[in-house]
Amino acid sequence: MNRTIWIVLILVSIGACLGVLYAYQRVVREMTIGEVDLSQVPDGSYEGSASAVLVSAEVRVTVADHKITRIDLLRHEHGRGKAAEVIVDRVQEAQSLQVDFVSGATASSKVILKAIEDALTF
Repeated sequence: MNRTIWIVLILVSIGACLGVLYAYQRVVREMTIGEVDLSQVPDGSYEGSASAVLVSAEVRVTVADHKITRIDLLRHEHGRGKAAEVIVDRVQEAQSLQVDFVSGATASSKVILKAIEDALTF
């Protein structure tokens, strides 16, 4: 291949990568986490999931007597967001989704919280 074709291929690849990153950042920025009224959640185990282009999570949340008794992180696909996995402990301790994001892992924090919200909303 000649040099021009290589340059075009490289520029197209860079453009595609930038497009994915832009979509990822937009989805994370626009993702909101609502509050769940645990008094309305019956006892049981509930599964939920969420995705933000490059980050996704699936959880199982167990509720007894209107309290979160366990959160299992079934799947968490991430870049460097493994640190965010402690967010499940924060949610269980606070009995609320309104907890601080893990510094340096905001996207993973939001996606895990959104998956928990998904599990607990009907």
